[in-house]
Amino acid sequence: MHDLRHHGDAEVRDDGSALTDLAVNVRSDTPPAWLREHIAGSLAGLAAYPDGRAARAAVAARHGLPVERVLLTAGAAEAFVLLARALKVRRPVVVHPQFTEPEAALRDAGHTVDRVLLREEDGFRLDPGAVPEAADLVVIGNPTNPTSVLHPAAAVARLARPGRTLVVDEAFLDAVPGEREALAGRTDVPGLVVLRSLTKTWGLAGLRVGYVLAGPETIDLLARAQPLWPVSTPALAAAEACVGPRALAEAAGAARRTAEDRSRLLTGLGEFADRGVRAVEGAEGPFVLLRLPHAAAVRERLRALGFAVRRGDTFPGLDRRWLRVAVRDRGTTDAFLEALDRALDDAG
Repeated sequence: MHDLRHHGDAEVRDDGSALTDLAVNVRSDTPPAWLREHIAGSLAGLAAYPDGRAARAAVAARHGLPVERVLLTAGAAEAFVLLARALKVRRPVVVHPQFTEPEAALRDAGHTVDRVLLREEDGFRLDPGAVPEAADLVVIGNPTNPTSVLHPAAAVARLARPGRTLVVDEAFLDAVPGEREALAGRTDVPGLVVLRSLTKTWGLAGLRVGYVLAGPETIDLLARAQPLWPVSTPALAAAEACVGPRALAEAAGAARRTAEDRSRLLTGLGEFADRGVRAVEGAEGPFVLLRLPHAAAVRERLRALGFAVRRGDTFPGLDRRWLRVAVRDRGTTDAFLEALDRALDDAG
């Protein structure tokens, strides 16, 4: 059994609040000052009910879509709940390991969920043929949390079928340089639903803002399942700002820096290969997945040394041998690698 409701923030609550956070995949030192000021400026309008038209139009323009294909949500997590409640599906399938909230939302809505487990020996890479033909809802992340694998867009698109809804969680796609393999903005893939989050790159986990890109019929169905005014005025202000030219340029620069920092982390982790530490190859997200001996004991020892990392055993398809580590700056990475060296000695 896997605890589908366990998320990385649990590692840094209460007694973990003073730890260096490598458990949550939100970019450090965010939100930037200009974004905080922009959001603060929206507070003068709190007496009025939220009006999402400008933000919705901005998101549509960012992806070259008509507004009828955009739905703003209180984070991507709300979108998973809407999909689970609004869609009339008989055989939903979730491709794991991945973010567990989609399956949790489907189960909470009364669905029986089938799992397709990607295999470590295949590098956790997608085999479209492994998904049952009878599946009428398929959920996959890209790049996938927690494996950091970026599946080719063509392989993901091969999952589409007439009569099937294909949900692609692209919450971390803006952390990939050039947003390679993105399906956001595509209208030629039948049944495609793309979810995006503004939480990770912009440090807005506490504000809750994301969006859905899908066909107009699906957007209408999901919108009818939403409560009135589901996205707050400050969140709408953030959404509009985060898809503008200045923000996109800043996000692109952050993605390049993340790639450089991830390379340094992976190089450092490679020094522990003779001690059984292995990172999943080809990581493209702002985190890496590690398999290592005594992972649970190493995780606890890292906490004692001041670092919080994400346990992997709550993800279907993984077990207690796995940890997920967020990519951080050079100084933080070097300090973490020193702590890992000590933790491996102590746990062994």
